[in-house]
Amino acid sequence: MPIKTIQLNGRPILVHKACVNPDFNEKTVLVEDTWTYVDMWLKRQHANSDAKFYWQQAQDFYSATKQLPKTSSPLTAYYCILNAAKCLLKVKGIAFSDKHGVTGNTTGTKAALVNELVIFKGAGILPALCTYLNEPSLSETFTLRDIFYNLPFIHRAYNLTFENQPELYIPIVNPHFVKQTTNPKSWVCAEIIDKKYQNQNTINKLPAGYERDMGFPDKWIIRRTNRFNWNSGVANKAANFTRLKNYHQATRKQIQYIYGNNKLWYIKRGGVPNIIDRNSLTLTFAAMHKLSELARYRPTSLARHFESQHNWLLSEFIDIALYQYIDGISSEITGKEFMIPGRRNPK
Repeated sequence: MPIKTIQLNGRPILVHKACVNPDFNEKTVLVEDTWTYVDMWLKRQHANSDAKFYWQQAQDFYSATKQLPKTSSPLTAYYCILNAAKCLLKVKGIAFSDKHGVTGNTTGTKAALVNELVIFKGAGILPALCTYLNEPSLSETFTLRDIFYNLPFIHRAYNLTFENQPELYIPIVNPHFVKQTTNPKSWVCAEIIDKKYQNQNTINKLPAGYERDMGFPDKWIIRRTNRFNWNSGVANKAANFTRLKNYHQATRKQIQYIYGNNKLWYIKRGGVPNIIDRNSLTLTFAAMHKLSELARYRPTSLARHFESQHNWLLSEFIDIALYQYIDGISSEITGKEFMIPGRRNPK
């Protein structure tokens, strides 16, 4: 079955960091951090909105977080996350109440992540963010341990802390869109190049709706079995992109990334317990809220967590979560992708 890569302006269309309404026309924006760029974008696109105010507050809380110890920083980190979410919702015109939309509880007396409960509520800012990301905005309860299990940016630390659970994330490269040459049927595909994962056992772990493409027997190409139509001709451009964006949004539920100097893409496996079918943005929001509650109301309990076996995992989340979240929310606000610019060493 002959196929070809779908291109735009001579470049292949790749899976995008923004889940909703990605701007496939633009090249990656190279910035040290996204704060100033998004601020400039808001001035140009939403000058009369409260969005810029929320973004500035988020940045102020971000700066404050960097100055605080880990037993206190979750409080300001959460308000950074909260205000960045408000900025996004204002930009997208999604109504939200002043309620946070998430709460927590603690069971037992032992300092254990499984005893820390995170409760998604049906109304408030977090449910509004869920609505934007096409997730259910209903009441659900998760343990903090399960949320950490489902976050790709700390998954390695999780597996080293709790060795009895299988890996959830399979590394992939070059996730992009292809089509048949003789008809409009199109789909997403990617390659597994890490030899550790080049085996049938990995293929068996793929989420429902994914398979190995046996048209490439010498490579480990995986593809989504669901298709969308990409029709040739200028007259079909708007309809093509509507279908692509809908397909892409569904695809990003399984294909996720870790922010860094390079684009690190992963596909989230299926078929194991404790999988949470939610975006990293909503899970990070909820987890940091829980930690902020501990920092504010039960600081001695939070301190005991830092004396337990999961001390490193908790520290990794607090250290990494903010810049992962801000990179993701920046892409959602603007539709752009961001990368740290490379630097040549001076001679």
